[in-house]
Amino acid sequence: MARTLTVVFGNGKEFAFTVGDAELAALSEEAGWRWFDREYAELDCQASSPVGKVLVIDKILSVAKFSGESRFTEDAAWAANYARHAARLLDRDKVRVDVSNAAISF
Repeated sequence: MARTLTVVFGNGKEFAFTVGDAELAALSEEAGWRWFDREYAELDCQASSPVGKVLVIDKILSVAKFSGESRFTEDAAWAANYARHAARLLDRDKVRVDVSNAAISF
């Protein structure tokens, strides 16, 4: 079954992605972690936890936040990769990444 991932920024701008079964099957969980680890490091994201532990939800939110709305608008290939890897790691039918409220809902 296809997954739907929506990334929402504070100004009401939403980016919706549908990730098909074939796309998900082509990605391993490890590949998803590597993608987010690399993006997190390249963007110089900061851990939101005071003990420094970074959960997958923290990485998904931080990469969206530090990339900003403009990257989702201007780089469709990157945005599609973000959606595919997030959908693979979260493994839920519908995901909403609310950047301004720092929340992910299913």
